[in-house]
Amino acid sequence: MIEFALDVKSGVPFHRQIVDQIRYGIACERLLPGEQLPTVRELAVHLQVNPNTVRKAYSELEILGILDTQQGTGTFVGQRQVEIGPAEKEKMLKQICDELVARGQPYGFTLKEMVTHLQRRLEDGPQ
Repeated sequence: MIEFALDVKSGVPFHRQIVDQIRYGIACERLLPGEQLPTVRELAVHLQVNPNTVRKAYSELEILGILDTQQGTGTFVGQRQVEIGPAEKEKMLKQICDELVARGQPYGFTLKEMVTHLQRRLEDGPQ
């Protein structure tokens, strides 16, 4: 299971962030076929958003055949594989890096300091 989180400063609509997290979770095999997702209400409460936001994300993924909703039982990861193409990965990486720089600047961190810190984390191994 993945830990859902929303970034209120990213400018990306909340339903799109939910869709992206589910798609990436499936592509990285952190969400497996048949795995049950939180209910609309549970996820809305967890993310502190309107249930319609979660419902919109789930519906979009259902239309694409990525999720299966069974009335009275819940929403499950479907059997369809999800692949994230190089262009989409590059776009996501750019977005993450832009966010990192934007969040570090008010604290006076330079890009060089952030890169050095990331390299040190890489050398230290998984956290």
